[in-house]
Amino acid sequence: MLRALRHAGELWRIWRTLGRHGVELPLEAGGVSRPAAALLRFLAGRPMAGARRKRPGARLAGALVELGPSFIKLGQALSVRPDFVGADVAEDLGRLRDDLEPFPTAAAIATIEAELGLPLDALFVHFDREPVAAASIAQVHFAETPDGPVAVKVLRPGVEAALRRDLALFRWLASRLERHVPELRRLRPSAVVETVAETVAMEIDLRFEAAAAAELGEMFAEPAVYRVPKADWRRTGQRVLTTERVTGIPVDDIAAIEAAGHDRKQIAAAVIQSFLTQALAHGFFHADPHHGNLFVAPDGALVAVDFGIMGRLDRRTRLFMADMLGAFLRGDWRRAAEVHFAAGYVPADRSVDAFALACRAIGQPILDRPSNEISFGRLLAQLFAITEAFGMRTQPHLLLLQKTMVTVEGVARTLDPEIDFWAAARPVVEPWARDNLSPETRLLDAARDGARLVQSLPALIDRLGQPMPEPIVAVTRRRDWLPWAIALGAVVLWLIDR
Repeated sequence: MLRALRHAGELWRIWRTLGRHGVELPLEAGGVSRPAAALLRFLAGRPMAGARRKRPGARLAGALVELGPSFIKLGQALSVRPDFVGADVAEDLGRLRDDLEPFPTAAAIATIEAELGLPLDALFVHFDREPVAAASIAQVHFAETPDGPVAVKVLRPGVEAALRRDLALFRWLASRLERHVPELRRLRPSAVVETVAETVAMEIDLRFEAAAAAELGEMFAEPAVYRVPKADWRRTGQRVLTTERVTGIPVDDIAAIEAAGHDRKQIAAAVIQSFLTQALAHGFFHADPHHGNLFVAPDGALVAVDFGIMGRLDRRTRLFMADMLGAFLRGDWRRAAEVHFAAGYVPADRSVDAFALACRAIGQPILDRPSNEISFGRLLAQLFAITEAFGMRTQPHLLLLQKTMVTVEGVARTLDPEIDFWAAARPVVEPWARDNLSPETRLLDAARDGARLVQSLPALIDRLGQPMPEPIVAVTRRRDWLPWAIALGAVVLWLIDR
């Protein structure tokens, strides 16, 4: 009871904050009746002086800043969706990326010294007192070490407690939705919140960010078309991260990019290709590639920063994504439906033919447009819109991928509004698909799955409390059992897949 009252009070705080900043939500469009909408607006209170004179996006940005880091991140996500919130609102929300009020430098220095166990003068030859960027989780100061210029990222004081408070609210809301709104259970709100919680836990331990940067940097050792600054591990801890200093032009500063002689269309293609290389080829990708986290180096290479939010995809998911996208691009609606069923994303008792028809209904109008007008974000939005009719449950591991792909497309279109997403993707997707979606590769994957299946049989039978059949005992004792297991598993799984 006390917990419910506490969370209800937090919701009241959020609603009053929106009202104080003059944020007007389209309640009627969201299905709220006119009397209920009028009551909610009354409860929101009167806007503070001058709020109405600001642009709607500036009002929303101000409210999100006051609400704290979780809500600032929501604004950052919306800032790359002008198709959803409008160009003016997206522009105002874009200031949430790295233009927030900094916290006192004295607090940053205290954190550095406490975390690294040494006085500031023993760590840096010079440390800039004024931060160069301030975001929702941390702020960045430039400094000098005997080895060269560095950037020092320091977590905001109290950010961990604020995020824990917000996550507790989100968990409570998710549980209430699952209990009282049965039709939303397929969206798995609690699982979605837990996915967010895992991401947050990684983001507020800067040692994980340093490790993620190192892993991502190894992917692009050659050629250096996409670069990652190296971490200074001696000056890195849980709440402090020190890296090489990045020099470059922010990716959304089109005038400066053109003045420097760079080809912004080529850079736009590189944004898409570098992401697809990460996600498809390696299954590990930078999941926060917004405008504030990408720079153009003097030689035209992309340089990324801020690796607190990273995504991972297992091989099965990568195969699903490539197969599904390929089917949509070919207009093979039956195959598009089959891959959803094969992955277990749509319940087996639903009709493959009906789902194929639904895929055609959303894909055909898109494919009839010129290729440079095909929006992957629009395709994803419409695909997920049809899932309710087929009982398709939300896949939390795909949410970060979906959000990142929409962000990547938004950044690329900022650089080149006429970019053909599919043409830019082809140099990465086609070779990967050729190597990984061929019948031979599928057979090899089936063989590996079959081998794992056979290897797990003794443990499975043991858990069932039954004696293991002697033939299986005999096979597992043989040194040459594995090739036979692989062959048998491959044949069985291949026949099932056919």
